Amino acid sequence: MNPTSKSPEEPRDEHNRSWIEAVGPADWQPPQPKECYDLVVLGAGTAGLVTAAGAAGLGARVALVEKHRMGGDCLNVGCVPSKSLLSSAHRVADIRRAGRYGIQGAESAHVDFAAVMERLRRIRAGIAPHDGARRFQGLGVDVFFGHARFFDDRHVDVDGRRLRFRRAVVATGARARLPDVPGLADCGVLTNENVFNLTVLPARMVVLGGGPIGCELAQAFARLGSQVTLVHNKSQILDREDPEAAAVVRSALESDGIRVLAQARVEGASKSDDVTRVRVQGPGSSRWTLEADALLVATGRAPNVGGLGLESVGVKCDPVRGVEVDDHLRTRNSRIYACGDVCLESKFTHVADFSARIVIQNALFALGPLGRRKVSSLVVPRVTYTDPEIAHVGLRFREIQTGTTPFDVFTVPFASVDRSITEDEPEGFARVWVERGTDRILGATLVGAGAGELVSELTLALRTGLGLSAIAATIHPYPTRSEVLRKLGDQYQRTRLTPRSRSLLQVLLAIGRWKI
Repeated sequence: MNPTSKSPEEPRDEHNRSWIEAVGPADWQPPQPKECYDLVVLGAGTAGLVTAAGAAGLGARVALVEKHRMGGDCLNVGCVPSKSLLSSAHRVADIRRAGRYGIQGAESAHVDFAAVMERLRRIRAGIAPHDGARRFQGLGVDVFFGHARFFDDRHVDVDGRRLRFRRAVVATGARARLPDVPGLADCGVLTNENVFNLTVLPARMVVLGGGPIGCELAQAFARLGSQVTLVHNKSQILDREDPEAAAVVRSALESDGIRVLAQARVEGASKSDDVTRVRVQGPGSSRWTLEADALLVATGRAPNVGGLGLESVGVKCDPVRGVEVDDHLRTRNSRIYACGDVCLESKFTHVADFSARIVIQNALFALGPLGRRKVSSLVVPRVTYTDPEIAHVGLRFREIQTGTTPFDVFTVPFASVDRSITEDEPEGFARVWVERGTDRILGATLVGAGAGELVSELTLALRTGLGLSAIAATIHPYPTRSEVLRKLGDQYQRTRLTPRSRSLLQVLLAIGRWKI
């Protein structure tokens, strides 16, 4: 059986009908265009929605144009459905390892995959109105559905309607990118854009790509019952991360039964009788032909820049890097800005959100008292939602290793944190790189249960210039996993106790005893 759905709206149940009604209502009546808009925003994903809502809230006249569905990847085919799926997969894992907590019989729990996916659709439908057309209409935004194209640097054409603007914002996001593999396009592959339409669990799944999306979904489907093989073209999965942290995640994936083929190149793919065959070359002379009922491709994303007429208004872009912007998110046309996945390397919802805030200020109020904000000033954390999670903020591991700034490294394993021990989740560690001779944080990595929740404290420290000394001096409640951060601070503080300072303290203690 081919497990893929024929269209993004399938299955056509009450949840999907409610979802589509919110983000792309069939009976939507576009408003009469205003004489001139302060902002015309192209794209109603996170970046476009934040831009439109924020600008309208400040009193600007705003038009928002969406080609397909409001909410973008995050709501429709990204964060919301994926984390709903991962939540179910995490619960399955918790149940199956309940024996370690003295709870017997749970290992035989049965997964109802159709019910798991129904829950996903219900959650998405429940959140959809927040990003929906009627809510934004109520915020004072003129919402148009259709294909937008720049007519000139003063007008956007939307299926024959002409919208005049003072400033425009390109926020059209990105889409799944398929690698150039012979036969792949003819195999009916899954991506994040259609994998959440499944109603039948694939017995065998091959996942191409060992980045965050590939690792998260590989683990989820393995826990839900698929036999999963993960193929990655580099020696390290999650290759942007600290190698030791990535190794912790790989070990967890393999413990869940995932076969990981690293340093592997896909030579070709074919499909017959609903079975997909993937030819893979590994290190040396290793070769495999993998058979799968579903092939999931998670090998990167491509910006949506085609068909917008950007070149005609002097906006430089390319299909790999997207729209070219300066540090203020302005394009080469001073009237046109861009934000979110269409122009930024960090394709995260939270980055799209904050880049939109920068655009509102710079596009509407650049000459006012607020000044011009820079995207380079953002301190961006990232999280991969595997189990255990991996989180990072600051300079990347390799940037620190190859940079010119001398550094010290402090590492605390979660196995030394009492809460992690009591929860029987000792895997992983917290690691911070600081500039040598100071407590100034250069970068930080956490891998372990709850890593994504813990990284925000380090993000705040980086953004405000607080160092490990401040973290050490902050009371963290006991017993919590956050103690791992305080322990990092304590570890740094101990390095300040040099032989000379220790000798001085001993003298002072001796004087105190003598006075008694």
